Amino acid sequence: MIASLEGVVTAIGSNDLVVVVGGVGLRVYVPDSVLHHLAGPGARVRLFTHLHVRENDLALYGCTTQEELELFRLLVGVSGIGPKMALTMLSFLSPERLRTAVAAEQVEVLAQVPGVGPKTARRVIFQLKDKLAWDVLETASPLTDQDTEVIAALTALGYSVVEAQTALQSLPRDPDLSIEERIRLALAYFG
Repeated sequence: MIASLEGVVTAIGSNDLVVVVGGVGLRVYVPDSVLHHLAGPGARVRLFTHLHVRENDLALYGCTTQEELELFRLLVGVSGIGPKMALTMLSFLSPERLRTAVAAEQVEVLAQVPGVGPKTARRVIFQLKDKLAWDVLETASPLTDQDTEVIAALTALGYSVVEAQTALQSLPRDPDLSIEERIRLALAYFG
């Protein structure tokens, strides 16, 4: 398997690059974020890659970070999501936004991606929530005693821990806010 490559870009397409590595030109399909950061043909690029093998096709997909590649692989593992749809999702949503949307079960955010309807968005959330929710919680800032009380109140009202954490992150970081005010603002987050 080709884990990564580094070379010179010789051609840029609408969703792919041709990268020359050791005299061999490789076509690599990439998200828009990679295309926007290139200066043009002649630029050097390093990509973490995934070789997608099908019965009659070998296709190479690349990302600039290992995190983005891991998300790509998770998305491809969702039934009904192929590599091109996974690439489209990474082109329209940053890795952080995608993780947050899945963890907070924001179907409407995922459904904004062209080709992803509400049914597909729900499937992505259902199949990836357990894999991505802990990542969102682990990267969050440490919880204060007030934060813990807000989460406890929201979970007592029937919200999941992930939903409560997401609402908590939307609150202003004002130490003068009372716990009751913080709970009120968190509930307003849910609409």
